[in-house]
Parts: sequence; C-alpha cells; structure tokens
Amino acid sequence: MTKERILDAAEKLFAQKGFDGASLREITAAASTNLASVNYHFGSKEDLIAAVLRRRMRPLNERRIALLAAAEAAHSGAPPPLTEILTAFYGPVVELIGRPECHFQPLLGRVFFEHGRAWECFREEILPVVERFLAALRKALPHLEPEILAWRFQFAGAVLGFTMAGPRFFPLPSSGGRLTTDAGEVTRRMVEFAAAGLRAPVHHRSFEPCTALSPLLS
Repeated sequence: MTKERILDAAEKLFAQKGFDGASLREITAAASTNLASVNYHFGSKEDLIAAVLRRRMRPLNERRIALLAAAEAAHSGAPPPLTEILTAFYGPVVELIGRPECHFQPLLGRVFFEHGRAWECFREEILPVVERFLAALRKALPHLEPEILAWRFQFAGAVLGFTMAGPRFFPLPSSGGRLTTDAGEVTRRMVEFAAAGLRAPVHHRSFEPCTALSPLLS
C-alpha cells in the first residue's frame, strides 16, 4: 500500500538524515509516489513524522505495559523485583537492535537529540508509560522520596536513549572488537546498571527543581 511505503521510506530516511535533513521529495522518490500522496495520507511533514514514530512506539509501549502487568500478576499483589520492572521497560525496545527491516533504533536515538514535532510526539506517547512504571517503582522502592525516584528513573531512561542512538557517540572497545548487539545481553547489562543506580544510597535528601533537565517528568 502507498501509505505503508511512505512510512517505510520516511522511517529509513529520517533515521539516516534526521527529521530536518530528509526532504519530502526524497521520501516520495524512495516510496515511488508523489507529494500529493503524502498530503492525502498524512497532511504535512510534521504529521508524517508523528505517524512514523507512533507506528513503532504504540506497539512497543503496549508490550511494555503488558510485561509489567504480567510481572505484577505473577507476584500476587506484591511488588515485582526491580529487575523485572526494568526488563519490562527496556526489553521491548532493545529487541529492535540489529533488525535490518526496522530503522527505529537510530530513529529513536535522533528523537533525543533533535527538537520539534518528533520530540513532541515522543513525549505524548511516553508519558503514560512513565507514569505507569513510576507507580510500579514507588512500590518496589518505597523508601525513596518521589522527587529522587523521578530523577533516578529519568537517568535510567537516558541510558536507553544513548544505547538506541548507536555506537557513534561512544565507540567503546569490547573483548571481541565490537559491542554486542544481542538484545538479551544488552537488556541484562542495562538492567544491572539501572537497578544499581535506583538502589543507590541517598546522600542528598532534596534537589533544586530543574525543569530544563526533566522534560518528561515536569
């Protein structure tokens, strides 16, 4: 279908060139269609950006919530272990690493470093997930003050953003000469790191609010 071809082409080109760098003419050429079809199906480039992100984010977020709900149900009302909560949060996104048919990994990385409609759409889609997982984390870490927990969860989310952006930011060496792209191993390492940060002792009982640094939680 023409609509799907446009979405596929836009996802690939936005991932490669950025949301501003990829033009509608390039997208329509890659999709073997014309500008009128973009206007018909999406209305504008900004609406196309939102559609590309929602196509990937909504199924991912639904799976995250389903995994969290399953973990909660498995523990009969008691808070699930912190590692299970974080695995539900990270796992569905990390599973996209290395899939040749999906360009969402670098696309998600660009969302964190580009402004405009992409960030607005990302925030709209992620806020319900943040609220749902924060509620679970409050039960798992009841000793943490809400503001401290919110900051720590934001830092845990930033780990995912840099990981999905790819190795171009931190091309670190590994024992085999390259960083692993195995989704299970990447998820395990992220969960281990984030769980340690969330459980860390609290040395400062309060922080000055800084909304510039907490766009998801403000």
